Amino acid sequence: MKQVHLLLLIIFNTTLTSFGQQSDLSVEKIMRDPKWMGNFPSNVRWGENGENIYFNYNPDQNPSDSLYKISISNLDLITKVSWKEQVALVPTGEYNADKSKKIYTRDGVLYSYDSKKDKEQELLSLGERISNPTFLKDESIIAFEMADNIFTYDIEEGKISKLTNIKTGNKPSKKEDELSKKESWLKKENTELLKVIQEREEKKELSKSYRAATKKKEPYTYYAGKKRISNLQITPNGKFITFNLITSSEERKNTFVPDFTDVSGYTTNLNTRPKVGEEPSKVEMAIYNIEKDTVYLVNTESLPGITDLPDYVTDYPDKEWKKENRSVIPANPKFSSKSKAIINIRSTDNKDRWIALLDLETGELSSLDRQRDEAWIAGPGIGYGFGGGTLGWLPDDQHIYFQSEASGYSHLYLLNVETGKKTDLTPGQYEVFDPQLSNDKKYWYLTTSEVHPGERHFYKMPVMGGEMIKLTSMQGNNQVSLSPDEKHLAILHSYSNQPWELYIKENKIKSNSRQLTSGQSSEFKAYQWKDPEHVTFEASDGQTVHARMYKPSAEAFNGAAVIFVHGAGYLQNAHMWWSSYFREYMFHNLLSDLGYTVLDIDYRGSAGYGRDWRTGIYRHMGGKDLSDQVDGVNYLIENEGIDQSKVGIYGGSYGGFITLMALFNESDTFHSGAALRSVTDWAHYNHGYTSNILNEPFNDPIAYKRSSPIYFAEGLKGHLLMAHGMIDTNVHFQDVVRLSERLIELGKDNWEMAVYPVEDHGFVEPSSWTDEYKRILKLFNQTLLE
Repeated sequence: MKQVHLLLLIIFNTTLTSFGQQSDLSVEKIMRDPKWMGNFPSNVRWGENGENIYFNYNPDQNPSDSLYKISISNLDLITKVSWKEQVALVPTGEYNADKSKKIYTRDGVLYSYDSKKDKEQELLSLGERISNPTFLKDESIIAFEMADNIFTYDIEEGKISKLTNIKTGNKPSKKEDELSKKESWLKKENTELLKVIQEREEKKELSKSYRAATKKKEPYTYYAGKKRISNLQITPNGKFITFNLITSSEERKNTFVPDFTDVSGYTTNLNTRPKVGEEPSKVEMAIYNIEKDTVYLVNTESLPGITDLPDYVTDYPDKEWKKENRSVIPANPKFSSKSKAIINIRSTDNKDRWIALLDLETGELSSLDRQRDEAWIAGPGIGYGFGGGTLGWLPDDQHIYFQSEASGYSHLYLLNVETGKKTDLTPGQYEVFDPQLSNDKKYWYLTTSEVHPGERHFYKMPVMGGEMIKLTSMQGNNQVSLSPDEKHLAILHSYSNQPWELYIKENKIKSNSRQLTSGQSSEFKAYQWKDPEHVTFEASDGQTVHARMYKPSAEAFNGAAVIFVHGAGYLQNAHMWWSSYFREYMFHNLLSDLGYTVLDIDYRGSAGYGRDWRTGIYRHMGGKDLSDQVDGVNYLIENEGIDQSKVGIYGGSYGGFITLMALFNESDTFHSGAALRSVTDWAHYNHGYTSNILNEPFNDPIAYKRSSPIYFAEGLKGHLLMAHGMIDTNVHFQDVVRLSERLIELGKDNWEMAVYPVEDHGFVEPSSWTDEYKRILKLFNQTLLE
C-alpha cells in the first residue's frame, strides 16, 4: 500500500512541478478566494466638502467590501463609515453656477445641499419617484422628471407646475367615430321616427355646446402610442423639452439558456440576449415647444452621408443595395447657458458619428463634425448608443468640445460653432481619457498615454490648448480623483506586480505622493511576484506589436512556451499596471517557475493603440489577431530559444475564440491549447458587439464564415481542451455544444471538454477556477514536455 501511495505522489508531483522544477505557488493556492491576496481599495471619491476621501475596502475580510474614509486632517487613520453616516452622504447631483447649492434625489425624494452651510434640506416628496433634477437659468426654479413628464418647482413660492402631458397609448377616439355603419343607420332611423328621442338628443347637443364654450382649455397631450419615453431634458431657459421615443422591434427573439442547477430542482430557462442581426430598436428625438404647445420630431434626413452605403457592398455585386436614410441613435442634447443645443448622433450601422447643432424651433440639424469609419466608430470618449461620450460647451457659448479619432488616435477637440474651425488640443500618437474642465473653466484635467501605451498619467492644460503639465509621476496606472477645491489628488495607483493602493498628492508638479493604504497580505508578499518584461516585435505586415513576457530562470528553462490571449478583443493587457486578469497573472508566475516562457500579447483589435489597431480585425476576426500570435511565437523561437514543437496557447472568451482558430488554422505552430468560454460561431453572438466588426450575417456572410472557428474544425491536429460554464448568458453553452458535435462528426478524438454547471461567463466559485486551471496545467505538461 505504501508503494502505491508513493507512486501516486510521484505522478502528482510530476504533473504539478513540470518534471523536477518546483514553485512556491500552486493552482490550488492562487485560485482561492481573492481575499487571500489582501485588501485593496476601489471606487475612490471625495466627500462633498473635500475633507474626506471615501473608498470601498475590506480589512476585516468580510463577505464584501464596506465604505471607509480617510480625513485629510489625519492621513494615518482609516475609519469605517457607519451606516448612519453613509446614508447621510450627499449623492451625485447638479450644482448651480457658483457651486453654492446642489440638487439631487435620494429614494425618489428631491433634496438640496447648501455647500457653505454643509446642510441638507428635503424639498419634495410626492409619492412618485422624482429623477434628473436640474437648475433652470433662473436658479430659483428646479426642473425634474416624474412619471415620464417634466415638472418645475419654484423654490421661493413652493409652487409645482407640470410642463408636459405625455401619455403612452393612442389618443382615444370619440364614441360616435367608433360606431359601425349598421349602428349609425339604426341611430339615425330611431331619432327620425321618435320625436321624444330627437328632442332629448337636441338638448344634449345644446348642453355639450355650452360646456365646451365655458370649459377651460385642456392642456396639450402628446400620445406616444407603443413608443417608450426616455431621456427627458429641459433647456436652461425653460422653453423647450427634448425626449426620445423608442420603438422596440416586434420581431426581436431572445435566446434561452437552461439552468440545470436551479434551486427549485427543476430545469429552468434563463431569458438572455438575441443573436446578432435581430432588428434593433428605432430611436427618434422629439421636441416639445412650450410656448407653441406642440411636439415635433428632430429631422435627421439632412445629415451629410445619411444614405451612404458601406464599402463592403462591393463584395456582393449580385445583391441589390438601396440607398436610403439610415436609422440613427440620437444621444441627449447638450445645452449652452443660452440654450443652444448640440447633439451626438450615431448611425445604427455604426459607420458614422455626427455632432450637429440642433435648431430647437424647427427640429432641423446643422452638421458640425462628421466622423466616418468604414469599420466602426469607437475609441475612448467617443460614446456609444445613448451615451454621447465627451461632449459639451465652453462658457463662451461659441466653442464646443468633443473627442474624435480623426487623427487616428482619440484626442480632445475644440470647434467654433460660428466659424467651423476645429482644433486638436492634444495632437500625437497617444490617447486621451476622461477630460474635465476645472472649476474656473480655465484649464483641462485629463489622463493620457503620452508617456507610453502601457502607462496612464494625469495632466493639466489650458482650456484653449497649450502645454500639458504632468501631475503624476508613479510608473504604471494613475486613476485620479480631484478634490472639490482642486487642491489635492486622490490617486488609485498600481504597477505590473503591485495591486491597487490609494495615494494622496497636492495638486502641484513637484509635490510627492503619499501612500495611504497597504493592503497586501503577508502570504501574498512572501512570494516575489515577477515584473513581466515589456517587449515589442514586428508583425508579418510590418506593424509593431506590444507584449509582456514572463521568463523562467536559466535553471528552470524547459524550452516550452505558452501564449496567453486576453479576452474582450478591445482590451489592453500588455501594460504596466495590475491586471484585471490577476488570476492569469499569478498562473503565469507559476508557469515561469516551472520553466515555461509566457507571452501575453496585445494583438490586433486591442485597446490603447489607436484607431488602425482597434479596427485591424474588421470583417476578419481570426486574421491579423491570429497572425500576431504566430509572429509572437516566431519572436520567442528567434530570441528566447523556444523549441517550435513546444508551444501552447490559451485564453478565455475572445481569447478562447483565438485559441480555437489557432489550433484549427495554425496547427503547425500551436501543439495544444485551452479554449475557455469560447465563441465558436459569431452568428450566434450578440448584436451590439458583433455587428460592428462583422456587420450582419445576412448582409455580410463572407465575414462570418471566415471568422468562425466552427468552419475550420477539420484543421485540428494538436490536443484541445474546451471549458465552459453551462449557465453562461454571454457566450452561450450552445456554442461549444455545436462545435463538439462538429468534432464528433469529423472523427476527431484529440479533444476534451470540461463543463461547469453553476458558472456564468465569469467564474465565481474558487473550486471551478481551481479545476479549470489544473486541467490547463496538466494539458501543457503532458503535451509540451513529454
